[in-house]
Amino acid sequence: MISVIDVDIDKIRLNPNQPRKQFNAEKLADLSESIRLSGVLEPVIVRPVDGVYELVAGERRFRASVSAGLKSIPAIVRDLDDRESLEIALIENIQREDISPLECARAYARLMDDFGLTQEHVADRVGKKRSTVANTLRLLNLPQQIQESLDREEITEGHARALLSIDDPSEMILVWESVVADGLSVRDTERISRSPMVIRLVRKQNVARATKRLGIDPNLAEVEDRLRRFYGTKVAVARQESGKGKIEIEFYDDEDLMRILDLMAQI
Repeated sequence: MISVIDVDIDKIRLNPNQPRKQFNAEKLADLSESIRLSGVLEPVIVRPVDGVYELVAGERRFRASVSAGLKSIPAIVRDLDDRESLEIALIENIQREDISPLECARAYARLMDDFGLTQEHVADRVGKKRSTVANTLRLLNLPQQIQESLDREEITEGHARALLSIDDPSEMILVWESVVADGLSVRDTERISRSPMVIRLVRKQNVARATKRLGIDPNLAEVEDRLRRFYGTKVAVARQESGKGKIEIEFYDDEDLMRILDLMAQI
């Protein structure tokens, strides 16, 4: 039998390994108001650690309860080790309706990496089809700037899935830039992503757009585009009146830097 007790909020500490990093402020405020009026309808899960309780699942409810001014919160206390705590936290987050696509993908990946689970095992644990898990994991193959765009909700998961049908990361970034700049629909994105000819047209339009917007030399814009496609990242070319100039190549982490250096070594 599972028993629920009221635990003082000041005796609960957040889980440092909480897999969820983003909480929508507006939705959190709505939940806080609901808790203020009706109380906490679903208990959180905690585990005893060093004389206090560590939150295992229910951080949104906990944060909203603090915001609502509650002094205690209903909780289920379970004796769990670090591994069991992380697994429950991951699965609980995956099953939330408001989890973002990338948060879900990262949680699937952690279940596989930390617990040695296969996609099929993950699907069984979270009550999803294996194909659903596989398709969500593919979002982690998106270039970093597109992942960030998806996290910011500039594009939808449908846009992201359409972009993943493009094999060349530089072309994927090219089409993504047009999706964001022109507000393209998912259907438009799918149509562009399936056609190399349309992608070439998009490339020319992006070069023309950048040339017009920034007032730069169209020849430099073409050079930037070629370098961007080669390195798979943002590239800026600047030239002074004297003819001197510089090339700036963006990288996102140490691994991305090594990838770019490897490409340079091939030239």
